[in-house]
Amino acid sequence: MKKVVAALAVSVALTGTAFAQAKIQVGCTATSDCASAMIAIDEGIFKKHGLEVEMTPIGINSNIPAAILSNSIQIGGPTSTVFLQAVDGGLDLVAIAGATVMSPVSNGNITAFVRNGITIKEPKDFVGKKVGAPGLNAFLHVLFVKWLVEKGVDPKSVNFVEVTFPTMADIIKSGGVDAVLTAEPLVTRMTNAGLGSVGARYAVELARTDPIIFYAASREWAEKNAAAVKKFREALAESAVIVNNDREKASNSIAKFTKQPIELVKATPPNRSEPALKPEQLSWWIEVMSSQKMLQSKLDTSKLVLK
Repeated sequence: MKKVVAALAVSVALTGTAFAQAKIQVGCTATSDCASAMIAIDEGIFKKHGLEVEMTPIGINSNIPAAILSNSIQIGGPTSTVFLQAVDGGLDLVAIAGATVMSPVSNGNITAFVRNGITIKEPKDFVGKKVGAPGLNAFLHVLFVKWLVEKGVDPKSVNFVEVTFPTMADIIKSGGVDAVLTAEPLVTRMTNAGLGSVGARYAVELARTDPIIFYAASREWAEKNAAAVKKFREALAESAVIVNNDREKASNSIAKFTKQPIELVKATPPNRSEPALKPEQLSWWIEVMSSQKMLQSKLDTSKLVLK
């Protein structure tokens, strides 16, 4: 019996060690919104909290829920809109921590960038135009549609297509689209390259402070790995301070993951990192998406964020 107990003890110890060393894959698109995770890796903050974490680039934000459920990644950084539509569609996802929120400073980084040869002076000039969005029904797309509606423009009069962040400059240059919904540092990069100009800073006019992106996981994974989620949150609380206050470190981590020139990344402050996330912060998004007929059910915010 003693030998059996001893063998079980060794087995449990080995299992625990293996679990502690298992890497968590965090998937995000090539933006600064997951900077808190990037920095937590680069500065050894995750390791300090006993976690092995790697970042996985995802081309289009709307692909993140599927990547989570396929276990290609365990944690993803979906936009608020992608997350809510996935849950509305029956996917059992849960938000585990905040990433970024809109703010008066960072809202100016979001633009509709227009290629050369296209003139946009007012919202109605987007009618009939082909506009690329980094994920249909994702954050930038839904915000733009909300802006169009507030300006009296029918969103159905605009032809939206999906264009990933890394390919935006090439597609604008080739004339494949008339405009793209994008953000810094891509705006400055395309402007400096002489590819076009800013057609609208629509997020500034909406003036919201709601969540942009947050970290999400499958409910099953989050509940089975409660200890890891707790450590993940604690690590983000530390790294968020660096994101918001140390431009040098934040820029280096963002440039490393997004593969953007460091000079461009440094020229634009990252979106504000806010690791705390409360269920009520999703209410405005639910209201907007419901008005755009993107949601079929009545979502309960209290069930969307892991306690």
